[in-house]
Amino acid sequence: MPQQPDHHKKSLPGKRGASGNHPRQGHAVHRGAKRGGSGRGRSSNDIGVRRIRGGSGWLLVHPRSVRDRSEDLEEVEEMVAAGEIDIAIDELRWLLADCSEMISAHFLLGKLAVEADQDLPLARAHFGFGYELGLRALRRGKMPSPLSAEHPANQPFYDAGRGLAWCLHALNKPAMAVEVIEQLLACDPEDPLGLGSWIDEIKLGRKALVGIDEALRAGP
Repeated sequence: MPQQPDHHKKSLPGKRGASGNHPRQGHAVHRGAKRGGSGRGRSSNDIGVRRIRGGSGWLLVHPRSVRDRSEDLEEVEEMVAAGEIDIAIDELRWLLADCSEMISAHFLLGKLAVEADQDLPLARAHFGFGYELGLRALRRGKMPSPLSAEHPANQPFYDAGRGLAWCLHALNKPAMAVEVIEQLLACDPEDPLGLGSWIDEIKLGRKALVGIDEALRAGP
């Protein structure tokens, strides 16, 4: 797994892909899981994927360590709403130190990096870390589709992906941004988030997509 981005670093050395992630450490990336995420080929600390009961779609299955910290994440969101940004950032980093698979925490750190510090490279790394966590789970599950963007279990992955694409475009990396958006569209071809229009905007050479707040409020 890639090293988590340091919130206070202004530069992010090392070779990166679209996500901006660093060399891997910690949990190994497990291979060979059967389609549908039966649990084979992954540890109990990894994100999995399974078919929605009674439906045709799929969802990400977050490990218990993530589910057990849902109330902590709600408290962080209350801190942000109250303007206690520094405390919220410290709390998020503490949560991730114990539970690095929490996509929502990576997403919030990326959003705060943009809103509080206007630090796009750092935001890219945070969003990218969360996006890669979900993408690796899908790859272990043989890329099942559709992965509904409207299902609560999948929303953190799409939030992180949208944030990553937004940052890549803002950092003048349109090809990488399009690559991320196309991957999200492949996961849910119905496109309830309207991401197809982002590709149109990028290919038209628009200097900016929607603002970060609007971008991440869109959809479910």
